[in-house]
Amino acid sequence: MYYIQKKIEISASHRLVLDYESKCTQLHGHNWIITLYCKASQLNQNGMVVDFTELKRKIKGKLDHQNLNDVLPFNPTAENIARWCVDQVPQCYKAIVQESEGNMAAYEED
Repeated sequence: MYYIQKKIEISASHRLVLDYESKCTQLHGHNWIITLYCKASQLNQNGMVVDFTELKRKIKGKLDHQNLNDVLPFNPTAENIARWCVDQVPQCYKAIVQESEGNMAAYEED
């Protein structure tokens, strides 16, 4: 099995839809760090699991400098964003989303 890891930094805003009172329901921004983990049993025709540039295009190209509530069809929690990232790339099996220092969420396929 071949493995790669790609770290992507984005700047984006969001507001959470919550059933309790929180300042996070107000529009605010983060400098997010998203780490993608991909694997393949065989390399593609170019000798790669997946091109790093393709990962950047699919994730950063969609999210960077955006209001995540406007571009994602779900409540943009770090957990939901991690799942979305994995769903964007067939070779991706895990994503860790760091929304601020000390606050991270992960999603990993079974």
